[in-house]
Amino acid sequence: MHYTFEIERGNFTDAGQASSSVKRTLKQLGVAPANIKRTVVALFEAEINAIAHAYGGTIDVDIDDQKIVMVVADQGPGIPNLDLAMQEGWSTASAEVREMGYGAGMGLPNIKKNTDDLKIESTVGVGTTVTMTVFFA
Repeated sequence: MHYTFEIERGNFTDAGQASSSVKRTLKQLGVAPANIKRTVVALFEAEINAIAHAYGGTIDVDIDDQKIVMVVADQGPGIPNLDLAMQEGWSTASAEVREMGYGAGMGLPNIKKNTDDLKIESTVGVGTTVTMTVFFA
């Protein structure tokens, strides 16, 4: 199964639609609740990061009987220091994003904790691609 979702810059109203849709699909497929939870947390965090920091992008999701692979690709400022960005509490979120309850610096650390494989490719001034895999076995 393959799904594609569009990310619109700053559209927090629709934030979580991709992760909610994937959650429904995984439930219908009978995936274990613990794996659904890990998947939804990781995808929601990546979705919020792209909405808050990038200029738009896409989410591609591939599901088979053994795993889910989620690729969040955005066009944006990129991540200048990935090591720093992976530290809990570090954030470049704007004051506006923080006022909405986002931007606490837990996005990438939460993604890492909830995935079995995580790859982040980022180029400053171009964008970031986050590839997350959760195995069902």
